[in-house]
Amino acid sequence: MAPKILILTKYGSLGGSSRYRFYQYIPYLESQGFDITIAPLLDNKYVANINQGQRNFKNVLFSYFQRLGRLISDRNYDLFWVEKELLPYFPAWLEKILIGNIPYVVDYDDAQFHIYDYYGSKLTRSLLAHKIDRVMANAKLVVAGNPYISKRAYNAGAKRVEIIPTVIDLERYSPKPLDDNDGKVFNIGWIGSPGTSTYLKSIEAAFQEVDRRHNCSFTFVGAGNLTLDSLDLTIKKWQENTEVEYIQNFDVGIMPLDNTPWEQGKCGIKLIQYMACAVPVIGTPIGVNQEIVEHGVNGFQATHPDEWVDYLSKLATDPHLCRLMGAKGREMVESKYCLQVTAPIVSELLRSCI
Repeated sequence: MAPKILILTKYGSLGGSSRYRFYQYIPYLESQGFDITIAPLLDNKYVANINQGQRNFKNVLFSYFQRLGRLISDRNYDLFWVEKELLPYFPAWLEKILIGNIPYVVDYDDAQFHIYDYYGSKLTRSLLAHKIDRVMANAKLVVAGNPYISKRAYNAGAKRVEIIPTVIDLERYSPKPLDDNDGKVFNIGWIGSPGTSTYLKSIEAAFQEVDRRHNCSFTFVGAGNLTLDSLDLTIKKWQENTEVEYIQNFDVGIMPLDNTPWEQGKCGIKLIQYMACAVPVIGTPIGVNQEIVEHGVNGFQATHPDEWVDYLSKLATDPHLCRLMGAKGREMVESKYCLQVTAPIVSELLRSCI
């Protein structure tokens, strides 16, 4: 009989973490004989509303009751595969009761624990600071997107921890066409969500200086209502069927970050998307970005604004270097950061927990 797995994601397929960590694995898992059911806590309508700055408390409350009802009534599964936690802002003991004797795998692509242990309310911190630690400790397996998260899982007493990076599907991503960029506008690109576009503000002065020196344009995908002064800025609405095409038009892909514990837990998917399209990258060397960006090989690591100016200028004036770094990035993705490499590993991990 096919092993039955209930996947309990936080979001529908429009949510980046859910899409990359769960949804894209389903076809492969089903080909390997798994019987898969997926049940997001917050659906695609919620994700679309959040990206437009809209929140509906009644819809969230309904989603919580819907999940509670499923967990109470629908128990015919061999394994639960959980994204982060079952019920955000509810205690771990309640989740343990709801899961009962069904083994579960819990998956993290960011430092979810810091939402609670750095929360502004002292009461919330006192009640939930160790919630994710307890969820990890009770799991059959913790799947961590990077070493920062895995270290927290080990310290929490997790029985078993495996690192699986957030990856892309090579069948969806292809290298950008080769061309000679001499005399053309140098397109600086970024992809993400309105909530993460604030990182771009931190290097706004660097953008302005590079734009003053060179013929630049700026294409930011999914940045919402972001504005940057005196720049040729194009904001593209994120859509799954156009994101690869947009990235292929970048001449460099960037990932600036702040230096806080939250950023330490990020998985660098932007960088991996850029490299999959053979686009050179520049990223802040925080957390796993330090592993993904091989400085001087597939891109550059930049911390200070003057470093951003120097490295963007170097790429803007050297199309050959862009092509060379882009090719190296694509090689890295093919060898380490793609579904074709990680899907068989995930399949065996899940099977071993049943």
